[in-house]
Amino acid sequence: MDRENAIPPEALTGSLRDFREIKGANLLGRVDPFFEWQNLRRRNELWPYSRSTSTAPTSSCSALDDTGEALEGVNFASQDYLSLASHPEVKAAATEAVERYGVHSAGSAALLGNTTGSLRLEQEISDFTGRDHTVLFPTGWSAGFGAIQGLVRPDDHVVMDVLAHSCMQQGAAAATRNIHLHGHLNLDGVKRKLKRIRDRDAVNGILVVTESLFSMDSDTPKIRELQELCREYNATLLVDAAHDLGCLGEDGRGQLGLQNMLDDVDIIVGSFSKTFASNGGFVVAGSKSVKEYLKYYSAPQTFSNALSPMQSAVVLKAFEIVRSEEGRKLRKSLMDNTLYLREQLKLAKFDATGDPSAIVPVHIGAEGLARIAAQELQARGAIVNLVEYPAVARNGARFRLQVMAHHSKEEIDALVSRMRASLDAAEPRFEPYRLSGKQKLINPVAKVA
Repeated sequence: MDRENAIPPEALTGSLRDFREIKGANLLGRVDPFFEWQNLRRRNELWPYSRSTSTAPTSSCSALDDTGEALEGVNFASQDYLSLASHPEVKAAATEAVERYGVHSAGSAALLGNTTGSLRLEQEISDFTGRDHTVLFPTGWSAGFGAIQGLVRPDDHVVMDVLAHSCMQQGAAAATRNIHLHGHLNLDGVKRKLKRIRDRDAVNGILVVTESLFSMDSDTPKIRELQELCREYNATLLVDAAHDLGCLGEDGRGQLGLQNMLDDVDIIVGSFSKTFASNGGFVVAGSKSVKEYLKYYSAPQTFSNALSPMQSAVVLKAFEIVRSEEGRKLRKSLMDNTLYLREQLKLAKFDATGDPSAIVPVHIGAEGLARIAAQELQARGAIVNLVEYPAVARNGARFRLQVMAHHSKEEIDALVSRMRASLDAAEPRFEPYRLSGKQKLINPVAKVA
């Protein structure tokens, strides 16, 4: 597409939410309007999703968009916070595991899918978190889903931050109708929900669900206060530590360690896909009875094949590095890069919010403007992730930058310079749509107490 040509207004409006609730007797045919909207964006180079790497996901890489067009540049879109995915010792561990065990677990963990490697990994995670009992899951998503679905029953209650990850929202929906959303990081809202529930139901369980680092905003809850509320109202606290465990803090224990809560939180959920160079996830609990119950009543654990031997070996080696002096240096490099990126973004007049972590949200605003800016940025040789409504609030579109320990200052400088040039080019292109009122208004996300 010639970027000087006018963009159809429909390619700058609408969202995935418009096609979530679809009706019609033809289950297959009724999805056509979504594809037509998606393909209109694709034809106008405004569909920045479903890309694929054609080299390793390093700090600069080559990739393809979802039409097969090649793109190359600095990479702030991959989740490899400590740059372990291409670490030579990690790759060697994967090769050794394949030679010893083959490439496939060939069974559910409830049957014969475990290996000596996966059992060692369970123990390693227990040691790292200071807990006794760990259950492995095939993905981080299934760990979040399965922890809730496995423990919560229809008459129980789930009290959940409105921005909790999809896996936990879906797990709650699969388990009970009694889902109580509270405003983001709103402790008063949690207390009100818990009191209201206990005033009318003293019998059934309550699970309070949060994240130690929220991935869209890079902010964190007050975990001790949440746990104290759970004790007061006889509830259980689950914390998803997917984005900070291993890569944040002097010892890598993330916000749970920084807030001195590793020993106190009831349930910890984690993912290997951000820091530990593999797919997979885990749930850590304080008793063997909870571990054994999850192994047989959490559907993703029981009815999915276990982690492959290679995945277990990769994560074991990653934990070894995380706990070493090298891991400490990698975390320092990651934080140095994060702080430098935030400083340069501020100098370039960007709005980067949240707490310092591997995730740096950069707010753009209107979805249409963000789509044009993403198009401009890709053309300038920068690979980043665009996040738009409904993953974030309407007119809250942003670039979610993901920092690696091995990013160089030159790569960070290149990113910020290209972002500034891209947004400067996008704003006059978007202005006619803004002024003409062609940006369709979508109902904003409802505020939750």
